[in-house]
Amino acid sequence: MTRSTTSKTQPASTVADAPRLTVLGTGYLGATHAVAMAELGFDVTGVDTDQAKVDALQAGKVPFYEPGLPELLEKNLATGRLRFTTDVASAVSQGDVHFVCVGTPQQRTSHAANLAYVEAATTAIARHLTKDAVIVGKSTVPVGTAASLRELVAREAPAGVDVELLWNPEFLREGKAVHDTLHPDRIVLGGVSARSEAVMRTVYATPIAEGSPVVVTDLPTAELVKVGANAFLATKISFINAIAGVCEAAGADVTVLADALGHDVRIGRQFLDAGLGFGGGCLPKDIRALMHRANELGAHRAAGLLQHVDEINMGQRERVIDMALAACGGSVLNKRVGVLGAAFKPLTDDVRDSPALNVAAALHLRGAQVTVYDPEAGDTARRAFPTLGYGTSVEEAVEASDVLLVLTEWDDFVAADPQRLAALTATPRVIDARGKLPAAQWRAAGWEFAGLGRLAA
Repeated sequence: MTRSTTSKTQPASTVADAPRLTVLGTGYLGATHAVAMAELGFDVTGVDTDQAKVDALQAGKVPFYEPGLPELLEKNLATGRLRFTTDVASAVSQGDVHFVCVGTPQQRTSHAANLAYVEAATTAIARHLTKDAVIVGKSTVPVGTAASLRELVAREAPAGVDVELLWNPEFLREGKAVHDTLHPDRIVLGGVSARSEAVMRTVYATPIAEGSPVVVTDLPTAELVKVGANAFLATKISFINAIAGVCEAAGADVTVLADALGHDVRIGRQFLDAGLGFGGGCLPKDIRALMHRANELGAHRAAGLLQHVDEINMGQRERVIDMALAACGGSVLNKRVGVLGAAFKPLTDDVRDSPALNVAAALHLRGAQVTVYDPEAGDTARRAFPTLGYGTSVEEAVEASDVLLVLTEWDDFVAADPQRLAALTATPRVIDARGKLPAAQWRAAGWEFAGLGRLAA
């Protein structure tokens, strides 16, 4: 039975005998979760098999860009509440609540999620338990995974230990992950008993006291909440991108259209920005994993819908490549292409399945001299695509370009002075692939301006 509550609970810092927490996996999700739980007043041990990652975190260094996280990491290491280790046995033996925060990447040979890391982490926890405990899955998994993990725990846990496995999906937005963990817009608890629900309400006492709603449900529903949310957001993005094609054909402006649609409270304005589409480490793999699982379950209409969403999204990258080719007279061979943006979205250095780098690399393969600039993702982009050229400023990317592509909507790019930048190139042409530039200002500054679904005049 599913129920939702917004009851107030005593903050964790005033609860006697607060549980000790472990977090297995110290990647983006795990490191953020461990730091945030320490900030809420708990004793937390982050566990990882990667010694270099553990050493960096223990030294107060976050191995990725996330606003606000480095400061909280240093603060909570200093309090002694937070530590990182590769010793899973020691960490688990001392903990009461164990969070599974490892990755579930797409399998190499299919759209299915690779559950090897989740299974390994859950097995390690179960085998090293020395007292009653709660195992909390936060990783994004296909529906049905938690039930099989419960069977795994039952096989591997020592006799006499009372252990429960529940699911508590994460809803982090890169660039806002600290806020989303400390002040979640909902807390979903799947498969809880009265005992484990009480434990989790202690863990999340502070945000519950602030008013974060708690949804208590079964395991399958909890597993589907995160992938369902991502699938909906992906569908919304692909919808407006499909409509952008209609706008181009009809001479309409998709930006104004999206503004008008967004005033409808049933629709809302967020995720209605036409452009290059979605990327990153979550939406693409999650909708593909859901597509795969839906087909396994015989839910073919859902799988078909997600297939179209994916196709529309990938088609946007081809559309921007075609626009760049057209701007350069049909070929980018030996043309200089400036690219603003490498991360898949602003406020992160994450370049996993980045549409920006995908387009930049495709133009490079067609013979273009590409210079990419991103205020945070330059180093990660260079490691992923070492053959591309990289600049250290907006000006360096723009200088002598035959066409400029704005592929990530960083505020620095949106606020740039088009008049000053126009002086850096004899052919001021810009393609706004994110729909964020003030088109009138850029045109007034002498730029030949183009955007997806936007008026060309």
